[in-house]
Amino acid sequence: MATYFISDLHLQASQAKVAQGFLDFVASLEDAEALYILGDFFEFWIGDDYSDPFVESIKTALKTASTQYPVYFMHGNRDFMIGQAFADETGMSLLEDPCVVTVEGRQVLLMHGDSLCTRDEVYMRMRPLLRNPTWQASMLEKSIEERLVIAQNARMESATKDPKMADSEIMDVTPDAVVKAMDDAGVDLLIHGHTHRPKVHTHQLELKEGSRMVLGDWHEDKGWMIKACNGKFELLSLAL
Repeated sequence: MATYFISDLHLQASQAKVAQGFLDFVASLEDAEALYILGDFFEFWIGDDYSDPFVESIKTALKTASTQYPVYFMHGNRDFMIGQAFADETGMSLLEDPCVVTVEGRQVLLMHGDSLCTRDEVYMRMRPLLRNPTWQASMLEKSIEERLVIAQNARMESATKDPKMADSEIMDVTPDAVVKAMDDAGVDLLIHGHTHRPKVHTHQLELKEGSRMVLGDWHEDKGWMIKACNGKFELLSLAL
């Protein structure tokens, strides 16, 4: 049996190959003990009251998967509005960010990863607001049409950011924040996504050396996962 971790699929109807890749992936996990989705599963999410044929196809796949193995979901910076209604419909369990789970007999810290990017000061100021239940409730009072416009405008603003800024260290994690998070949690293994920079890093913690495994995002032809099995954690690419 194996435990799987994925992140940053950014699912949307216009990216049919990625969506099909996900459907094939969850259907293929015959040895799965659990699946963890660590945020930015959808490109954006405007509320559990929204649906369309694409969303329903993803819900169906998740519901089918959750009858075969536990599926856990952690919010990202794109889909922080996913709520309990969506979880109930799909059979998923919602996770706090951060949280510590036991996998292969090892304590593992799970995060989406955006809270580690402390040099992105503009986003760090916005993050508490976006995660605030009162603000989210006020958003859900708006019509679906209004929320779609807000989400589309936010995506356009993100897409037009200065490429030099997007490629700089400001968009990556702050090493000190990583070490603090791992020391505070008392773990030597951290798994996260968000940065779209798949790699395994080593960090010197307070008492020992630790590992940070970063999941990559899913493209038209490639996805990423971490597979934990027989005491090993492997970062693997997937051909879509």
